[in-house]
Amino acid sequence: MTTPAAPAAPTVPAAASSARAAARRRASALACVSLAYGLVQVAAVVPWLGLGWDESVYVSQTDPHHPAAYFSAPRSRGVSYLTAPVTWLTNDPHAVHLWLALLSAAALYAAFAVWRPLLGTARCALAAALFASLWTALLYGPQAMPNLWVALGTVTATGWLLRGAAASGRGGGERASGGRSGPGGAPAVRVRGGAGRDAGVRGGALALRGPLTASARWAWCGVALAVAGVTLLRFPDGCWLALPLGLACLAHRPLRRPAPMAALAGGLVAGAVPWIVEAYGRWGGIGARLRVSSDVQGEMGLRWAGGDAWRSVNGPLLCRPCDIDPYQPWLTWWWLLLPVLALACAVRARRGRGAVMWLPLACAVALSLPYLLALGYSAPRFFLPTYALLALPLAATALDVARGRRPYVLALCAVLALYGASQVTGFWRTLMGARHTTHRYETVAARLNKAGIRPPCLLTGAQVPPIAYAAGCASGNLAGNNKNLTPTTLRTHTSRIPVAAITAADAGPPAYARGWRPMPLPGTGLRAWVARRD
Repeated sequence: MTTPAAPAAPTVPAAASSARAAARRRASALACVSLAYGLVQVAAVVPWLGLGWDESVYVSQTDPHHPAAYFSAPRSRGVSYLTAPVTWLTNDPHAVHLWLALLSAAALYAAFAVWRPLLGTARCALAAALFASLWTALLYGPQAMPNLWVALGTVTATGWLLRGAAASGRGGGERASGGRSGPGGAPAVRVRGGAGRDAGVRGGALALRGPLTASARWAWCGVALAVAGVTLLRFPDGCWLALPLGLACLAHRPLRRPAPMAALAGGLVAGAVPWIVEAYGRWGGIGARLRVSSDVQGEMGLRWAGGDAWRSVNGPLLCRPCDIDPYQPWLTWWWLLLPVLALACAVRARRGRGAVMWLPLACAVALSLPYLLALGYSAPRFFLPTYALLALPLAATALDVARGRRPYVLALCAVLALYGASQVTGFWRTLMGARHTTHRYETVAARLNKAGIRPPCLLTGAQVPPIAYAAGCASGNLAGNNKNLTPTTLRTHTSRIPVAAITAADAGPPAYARGWRPMPLPGTGLRAWVARRD
């Protein structure tokens, strides 16, 4: 009787090819999340929205066809650079939003893909899904606002810093965790051989398997570019991000070298240059601009704003003053649970996960501090960078705990379903509110154009930046945070071009507009006062 021959072992090329195919299939999960994120924006946000107040300010800075709106001290120029490729061709709000929707979907993929060698594809895909399914991330993805882009920049910067640490630590057997060990003495972050494999968790320690997709030198370039981008988008957020990253360079052994510190400092300085130059050109220095910024934002100082943040979790888009009752407070459970989950991730990091867990947690805390402890108002978008960073350790911990345990898998699915339901509710409500607001701006602008207020023209008064941009007019005010006119300048304009002041429907004319012709704007809650031209 002949013994059947044992099946031949797969050859090395065949095994490597199979591993690469499996890696491609796993990588498609993150691509699917990013594609879905872009499609939801294109289908549910782009067709509905015009430009909001802040959007019209940012977009007008690079629009050669319209006058630029007043650019106040707290703003940074990064968003204007993002929209410039479109605004040079057209000022159609839908074109601007479509461009940003596609760009944000690509940026979501690029930001979380940086973490694939550190966490593995499944964890990165879940983290990206947790962040992308937030109603704030969906609503602001196609909008010309800085917070979402800051969020993706912080994810990118922290990921490249950790990849640079791992690439540095693998030479000579140096531990990338800075000496911290997991259970059984295993290093918290270590590199193993085997090409084409994703990161995995064994014995409570994160093992980075296989060669990195970029050397440490390229990782430091990634850090510099990401930090520069964040700082260019929002100067204060760039400084708050640099704080924990700088401390990591001092505390984490693989980062205690000149290259990562130089990359961090160089990125911060490069991104801050436009802000600093403008500070000296328009306000007389950095200190003066910071003081003006504080005044515009309601005199920033040490105060607890966590209550304001909680009340505005489900909207309104800007809570100033935030003396409202929270909308459907039972839907804010996920927000109240975040500190508990973050603490659980921090405990798990102490048990062996190392810098891959604690660095995004530290950055998330740092970026939330000014909005929890300094501002006297709140907006849901302020915390987008914190949510993006927290999504990474939360996704990793959730999958680690649920792996191979059916009850935990079912519990995780239930929690994710409840989370999704709460976000859908918030998304639809705020989308309809934003649609109503931007439609009102466009309606007022169209009626002003029809009444003869056409370019070149000037609008002053309440809510004028978005209305003026939609009408093709310049905007200006004699008082307030957007003051950029004097009474003499205004009188000169009224003798040369059409000028109108916008007020509430039940308000009288401003002092400078007494004697101007009233123009009702029914259905908008506003009224125009048109200057008489002799």
